Amino acid sequence: MAFAPSTENRTTQSAPQQDALRIGPFTLQSRLIVGTGKYATFALMREAVEASGADMVTIAVRRVNLNRPGEESLLDYLDRKRITILPNTAGCYNAEDAIRTARLGREAGLSNLVKLEVLGDPQTLLPDTEALLIATRQLVSEGFVVMPYTNDDPIMAKKLEDAGAACVMPLAAPIGSGQGILNPLNIEFILRRVKVPVIVDAGVGTASDAAVAMELGADGVLMNTAIAEAKDPVAMATAMRLAIEAGRLARKAGRMAKRETASASSPTLGAVVGGAAVGAS
Repeated sequence: MAFAPSTENRTTQSAPQQDALRIGPFTLQSRLIVGTGKYATFALMREAVEASGADMVTIAVRRVNLNRPGEESLLDYLDRKRITILPNTAGCYNAEDAIRTARLGREAGLSNLVKLEVLGDPQTLLPDTEALLIATRQLVSEGFVVMPYTNDDPIMAKKLEDAGAACVMPLAAPIGSGQGILNPLNIEFILRRVKVPVIVDAGVGTASDAAVAMELGADGVLMNTAIAEAKDPVAMATAMRLAIEAGRLARKAGRMAKRETASASSPTLGAVVGGAAVGAS
């Protein structure tokens, strides 16, 4: 079964140019990218996606019924006129399988965009970065817009950029752990090292984690479990949308300098000290 191809530039036409997130040929209004797994129902997933405000949504190619027309699919619950589909290679443990999965998604009409995952082992779900780099080079050579999920190593991030990746997606913590950003310094190193967008991916647990990622300077955040496994996924999706916006605004505003000592908020001129007003003649 082949799906109608997604229109890759539709977000370019609708997203405001000011402060837009650009990944390859795609321009996104929202800096929050969300997943579609782990929800109790497709209907709940749709509600959460809408509440998140995301205009890019990732789906595992293996979860789409490519060869069973007529069966219910999660794609039936996504507004593809508004949302850009980001196929991913979740569940692949070597470069060959990841490349094959990406090709299947494109041949089915999903997109030439791919969130590239090549995992190292099933216990940690940490990326096999050597295989990831091989797969990135191959898929870029075939015309894919590659968004690689990687570790928080700035050296590997630079290698992926040099291989042609449209962005780099370092983990905050292991997939689905909800531990937040365990190594903010490495995220900062990556931000200094590469020129392509940096999307923090995996490990976010709550809205404050998303805000921290944006305050560090990340260009966006991708998450799934933090929303899908919340007690109220729709409310959490709303919280994440607001956190992304707040963190981005705070980063652009420029935080105050940290000090070792206190600094009075109110002016001292006119304050009464020893029975006399400071500054009085």
